[in-house]
Amino acid sequence: MEYLKWSFQDLVATITIDRPPANALSSGVLKELSAVLDEMEANNEIRVILIHGEGRFFSAGADIKEFTTIETGSEFAKLSTYGQDLFERMERFPKPIIAAIHGAALGGGLELAMGCHFRLVADNAKLGLPELQLGLIPGFAGTQRLPRFVGTAKAAEMLFTSDPITGLEAVQFGLANHAYPEGELLENAYNMAKKIAKKSPVSIKAAIELLNYSKTDKFQAGVKREADLFGDVFVSNDGKEGIAAFIEKREPNFTGK
Repeated sequence: MEYLKWSFQDLVATITIDRPPANALSSGVLKELSAVLDEMEANNEIRVILIHGEGRFFSAGADIKEFTTIETGSEFAKLSTYGQDLFERMERFPKPIIAAIHGAALGGGLELAMGCHFRLVADNAKLGLPELQLGLIPGFAGTQRLPRFVGTAKAAEMLFTSDPITGLEAVQFGLANHAYPEGELLENAYNMAKKIAKKSPVSIKAAIELLNYSKTDKFQAGVKREADLFGDVFVSNDGKEGIAAFIEKREPNFTGK
């Protein structure tokens, strides 16, 4: 593994995103995550999975520089669909997956966290979907999952302004379950994971399956439409301008084309 580290003890597995400086979610990270889940699903000694980030961040977003190597809208849509399918697999995974978020979970990083069964956060963490700031849109089902947690109006505010919320606010709005001082986050996350690991794997698997019935056909249709629009937006003039401005560290000049 180049970007992930993982281990397990006392029925709890830990996946650590280790791609400095910001743990950006490149396609390589997503492929490694998929491979790790394959191993964990088949391992009966693992009952709960905890995901966190090494260094200063959980994950500060997708790999924008990687986007410059993609040329067509259909390729962008394909990347979007891959991430969507992976995070959908996580939400349906037969073993609980918990995100422990410190520093920042932004863009694709927050979409990864929303694919987990629930989120625990440092009280000073920053969570948000800032893609519109770059003239882009979320592509890993963020537009469909965020409203389920925080409501449509708050999701609209977070998307339109690109402003993140704190860990404490994430709990207030329903995006996270509990907030802790950053130095106490992992200890509390492991305590909860170990508590869950004592439950019957048979009943946990059944509960996860049943929880996923709350997603409607409209949710799945919205995810598919997001992938299509993700491709369209990236090849627009505004999308190209937003990526260029990000790389050049300047304010974008959007024209609506």
